[in-house]
Amino acid sequence: MAILAGGLATRLRPVTEKIPKLLIEVAGEPFFNHQLRLLKQAGLTRLVLCVGHLGQMIVDRYGDGAGWGVSIDYSFDGPQLLGTGGALIRALPKLGDAFYVLYGDSYLPVDYQAVGRAFLASGQPGLMTVFENHGAYDTSNVWFEDGRIRLYSKTEKPPQMKHIDYGLGVFRAAALADQPRDAVVDLAAVQSALCARGELAGYEVKERFYEIGSPAGLQELDELLRRKT
Repeated sequence: MAILAGGLATRLRPVTEKIPKLLIEVAGEPFFNHQLRLLKQAGLTRLVLCVGHLGQMIVDRYGDGAGWGVSIDYSFDGPQLLGTGGALIRALPKLGDAFYVLYGDSYLPVDYQAVGRAFLASGQPGLMTVFENHGAYDTSNVWFEDGRIRLYSKTEKPPQMKHIDYGLGVFRAAALADQPRDAVVDLAAVQSALCARGELAGYEVKERFYEIGSPAGLQELDELLRRKT
């Protein structure tokens, strides 16, 4: 699994001027602790962290993951931030033929193994998980109908768009083969292109997502996790 955790997290400044988003405290401990537990419980124990801004702090804290019973490798953006797609492309040598992709600010209570099975069954080079959002948690950006993604776009807004990208994807390395290396690439643009070619499978999730990408999301997840302990 690739975890995209190299952004500047500008919406959480000034906190993220000194620590990366994965180390922000949620319910009394770093957010990545919570994410790690969720992934390990799902049987996902081989992780590649795509890091950039303050990424060495994550390496120093978690190392190779042995203390958590997982394997963690790291892929650094380098001198310039490469965007979500560029960071993923740089990490491809560490990821193998097929892999999950998760955003580093997402807490997703989903059946990860079921998502993986759906991806394999689809035969497509990419899969996007979607949630029927109706604009509730963020702007809906997916037209999902009859079990299929008809359109994924952050600019077009037809009335049929009632779903949102849930934040978990699965890809074959071949889905990124035609993209430039060591360049800024937006993963959303790659997904939109796959969708336009009919090569992006869809998997609908019924339980909502949580995120720490905004102060409101951070507070909401903090309250949820404190209730669970």
